[in-house]
Amino acid sequence: MIQLRDARQDELPSLTALCLRSKAVWGYDDAFMMACRIELTLFPDELNCTHVQVAERGTIVVGLAQVKVANTDADLLKLFVEPALLRSGVGGLLFEWATAKAQSLGAVRMVIEADPGAAPFYERMGARHAGFAPSQSIQGRILPRMLMELNKPASTRPRQFAAN
Repeated sequence: MIQLRDARQDELPSLTALCLRSKAVWGYDDAFMMACRIELTLFPDELNCTHVQVAERGTIVVGLAQVKVANTDADLLKLFVEPALLRSGVGGLLFEWATAKAQSLGAVRMVIEADPGAAPFYERMGARHAGFAPSQSIQGRILPRMLMELNKPASTRPRQFAAN
């Protein structure tokens, strides 16, 4: 069974490593991954200004999500799942947490700058394409910008996942 909890400062290096492992599933080379390293790193001060949730199976961390809310807008900064557990429902569970957390903090929409490989996942979760955004790590690279309306009635959203 998957349990969600707040991230702890002492585990930030291992959470960063999970982000890097998960990002690498898209087949990026070493140079690309090095360029993304800072953007995928979780820093201690982020625990004070963002919300980071960890998914655990037993005592093993299997995913994480990071959300930042400002006024009525939320940014999904990170959502990564252990590669062996992709398509197991962990990502859906974390996405459900992220949207609920953003709503509870007053957000009405969530912006997602998605990896092109992850964009179909966000579409299945109910997000729609809303243009493109420049990569924070790779100059000249553009990413799908996706938007999730959080004030839709739950009945119009896609089915949420439960992970076991």
